[in-house]
Amino acid sequence: MTDRSPGRKLALVILVALMLAIPLFCVYLLVYDRQSQSDTARASIAEGWGGAQTAAGPLLAIPYAEQVTETVTENGRQVARVNTVERELILSPDVVDVATDLKPERRSKSIYEAVVYEAANTGTARFSLPADLSRQGVSRDRLQFARAELRFGLSDARGLFGPPPRVDADGRRLPLQPGKGPMETGGSGFFAWVDASALAARPMRVSFAYSFRGNASLAFAPQAGDTRWTVASAWPHPGFGGGFLPVTRSVGADGFRATWRIGNLALGRALAEGGQVPPSSAPVTASAVEVGVATHVAGTRDARVELVSPVDLYAQVNRSVKYGFLFIGFTFTAFFLFDVVGGVRVSAPEYLLVGVGLVLFFAMLLAFAEVIGFTPAYLLASLAIAGLLSLYSAAVLRSRRRGGIVAGLLAGLYAVLYVLLSLEAYSLLIGSLLLFAALALVMYVTRNIDWGGLRRERAGDPAPAP
Repeated sequence: MTDRSPGRKLALVILVALMLAIPLFCVYLLVYDRQSQSDTARASIAEGWGGAQTAAGPLLAIPYAEQVTETVTENGRQVARVNTVERELILSPDVVDVATDLKPERRSKSIYEAVVYEAANTGTARFSLPADLSRQGVSRDRLQFARAELRFGLSDARGLFGPPPRVDADGRRLPLQPGKGPMETGGSGFFAWVDASALAARPMRVSFAYSFRGNASLAFAPQAGDTRWTVASAWPHPGFGGGFLPVTRSVGADGFRATWRIGNLALGRALAEGGQVPPSSAPVTASAVEVGVATHVAGTRDARVELVSPVDLYAQVNRSVKYGFLFIGFTFTAFFLFDVVGGVRVSAPEYLLVGVGLVLFFAMLLAFAEVIGFTPAYLLASLAIAGLLSLYSAAVLRSRRRGGIVAGLLAGLYAVLYVLLSLEAYSLLIGSLLLFAALALVMYVTRNIDWGGLRRERAGDPAPAP
């Protein structure tokens, strides 16, 4: 590069920087691969514990017989037949009050960690027959109250543990059966046969308590005329999502407490729905994929709380890799200025080795972060790469002072990158200002450089004839 013009040197430096896009992209793919392995390991840790749970209910299903006229063809003639079909009236409670005590637990396997929980649901509900039941096409005299069922939903019923669920109707303990959960939980859950004959004269009161396990998140699918759901937990980093946010919440270092209040008008559903076909009484056994789909059947009509990990190291490493060209660009700019302004010749292989060291930082950051956490890994990897490149720069630039300038540049870059990763909302603003300042400095330092030798040629041309 000794005899090349500054413009050609710049073109060669840009070419080397573009070549480094290949290993930088490989590191980017490595982050995704390790994140996929981490997700697989977390799923393995939580296997058999219970998936991301969605709870629903209670609902009261009352069977009734309906006469259906069908027209069939027999011997070339159309004949009308009257068949008796069994259907169900699905009643949502007028009011339901559910309290959930959520106990989180960290479980680890090798270098991977998953957050699981044990939840205890206790609550009460009140059912009554609507005064305008006839609008549903159902008459009271056809309702078979003695064959009614109370249904509760849990998207992954494998998570039920501890004492058997307790369900009382008007003070009477009810035996439970598996299956027949509401649609919002994909049919997974449990139910109890109940004689609801008293419902024709007065409201029926139900109390219940059950415990279950899950991981990552817990959702509740509201169905009542007035749903009140309160969640208390020692987890200090909750995330609130779903279609409804809590009306009150308090979050602190010792945990959180949140309360949702949801009405059926907001849900867009009536408290009584007639003409439902009875589901199968067989217990539901679902695969992990089916359980995951059932968890979100309710769509935007559920309230959800997530046990968020405060630091997602893969997301942070992924974001840091996106700033790789910023590191390469600033460092190469410093070397280039030493070359064209300071007169210190830097060869293409030396640019390449420095660039490989800068890319290696992100691979080291990922490797260390999985073991010791992001912040210690960042400090360790940045000190190692900055020290290595500073010593190499002192030898290449033939000056300890110039090596110290490179060390200061790298220290500043690593400090700025850490700030950008911490202040996600202002990362674009800070990065733009930093690039503006760097461009202004380069333009000032190189303002007198003859990039293509054109000034020398013009200086040597004879003056034009008058």
